[in-house]
Amino acid sequence: MKLVRRRGADGRIPVRTLDRGASSSTAEPAGYPGGPYDTSLLVKYEHHVARHLWFGEKRGPKKELKVAGHGLKLTSRVPLALPPQMESWVSRSGLSSLQRTSLNKIDTNLVSAFVERWHLETSSFHMSFGEMSITLDDVACLLHLPIRGVSQGQAQSHVRSCRGSYYKLEWLYDLFVQHRAASSWAYATRAYLLMLVGSTIFADKTFTLVEARYLLLFTDLDRCSGYSWGAVALVTLYRYLGDVSMYSCKQLGGYPTLLQV
Repeated sequence: MKLVRRRGADGRIPVRTLDRGASSSTAEPAGYPGGPYDTSLLVKYEHHVARHLWFGEKRGPKKELKVAGHGLKLTSRVPLALPPQMESWVSRSGLSSLQRTSLNKIDTNLVSAFVERWHLETSSFHMSFGEMSITLDDVACLLHLPIRGVSQGQAQSHVRSCRGSYYKLEWLYDLFVQHRAASSWAYATRAYLLMLVGSTIFADKTFTLVEARYLLLFTDLDRCSGYSWGAVALVTLYRYLGDVSMYSCKQLGGYPTLLQV
């Protein structure tokens, strides 16, 4: 049996199996060099960064994926101890562990290597030995976030009415400091928690902003503990990995610490 592979104008390789008595016009589904030959599942592979890298095409002039971790900023912004009035809310929210989990330095080369193997159709990394992924158990073990409670879909239903608006992380930190000094504990806690999730599990691709819609998750501070923050963190990272696995995307959002660790 012999495989005949000829690259087409679009870089795809139609695969024909030639055997005794077989017609040369009988063809398998078209595939890609260095990639899948059966594209019925990985339907977006034509736009995948791995396909472009195979032909020596880089992401852009800087040739590197942009990844930002807010570890150093959080080290300077997260106080050694919160006022007791705030500490109670932060602890009950289920997010207190995020104050100390961020890496100060993200290995861009390592993250890029995994991004190039991520496929949004399967939500997994395609490695030489098989598929692997990040699971809810990983999130619970590494970030100590709750993975049971109100689902991500239910949580998002609270915030859909506010789209397209953003807050600067620096402004939220200043607001936290201002309200803490004025003993406005509820306002200070909301600003602090929004800055915290905006620097970690909800990190935006701009690296400086957080979507305003997430503020609605903290309207009732006593209700925060009911959210499945671990599920939301994982879904958010999956979504950003799907985006950045496409050649046209140059920045990775979400929580790179979770991916790297």
